[in-house]
Amino acid sequence: MILEVKEVSKQFGGLKALSDVAFELPEGQILGLIGPNGAGKTTLFNVINGVFTPEQGRVIFRGEDVTGRTSYEMARRGLSRAHQVVRPLTDLTVRENVMVGACFGRERLGLRAAARKADEALTRVGLIDRSDQPAGNLNVAQKKRLEMARALAAQPYLILLDEVLAGLNPSEITSMMATVRAIRDEGVTILMIEHVMQAIMSISDRLLVLDYGTLIAAGPPKEVANNPQVIEAYLGDPKLTAKLMAE
Repeated sequence: MILEVKEVSKQFGGLKALSDVAFELPEGQILGLIGPNGAGKTTLFNVINGVFTPEQGRVIFRGEDVTGRTSYEMARRGLSRAHQVVRPLTDLTVRENVMVGACFGRERLGLRAAARKADEALTRVGLIDRSDQPAGNLNVAQKKRLEMARALAAQPYLILLDEVLAGLNPSEITSMMATVRAIRDEGVTILMIEHVMQAIMSISDRLLVLDYGTLIAAGPPKEVANNPQVIEAYLGDPKLTAKLMAE
């Protein structure tokens, strides 16, 4: 297993954001993480990549207990992240933004090698023709790809994708899904949060469902979509569930 989350709990004052969350992620899979807003999905990401330390439980990455390690330590171990809210360094070029990931990633590359790695990552996400432009000039879809390229330039074994499809139109979603599959096919394991249900159902090998910080379901997408707890807590509309299962 590339990632093992063992009975993780996280609390903020009187609010228990995560409660005894446990799952395993085999290498080479795409694992989807879904649930209502406020369910604890981003908090779980923050625990996995070292933003938060859990009050209880452990995070095992590539066989090592990394509980409480910082985000930059996790990046150096081969775990990177594309954030939901994209905030590029707008005064730098697209290439220079991606170089940041290469410089602080698994191999901590120097500037010349980082520039080469940045161009490789930009090619993978289809932004190489924008490499010399200021990052602030990119549109929403391009900024999402920039965020992914920066994470890829860190040369991760595992990448966390936080709503990379949010705000995209249908054609952009289709294109981004193809990119995500290509990244997985190149050997990078993926854990992704997403609310675009038809997309996450079709792209994931397995799904996890969080509700009020508790893991209420885990399994193949069609099995999860047919789970009564998931329908009640998240999917809601039986017609939507039937449509998702038919995809």
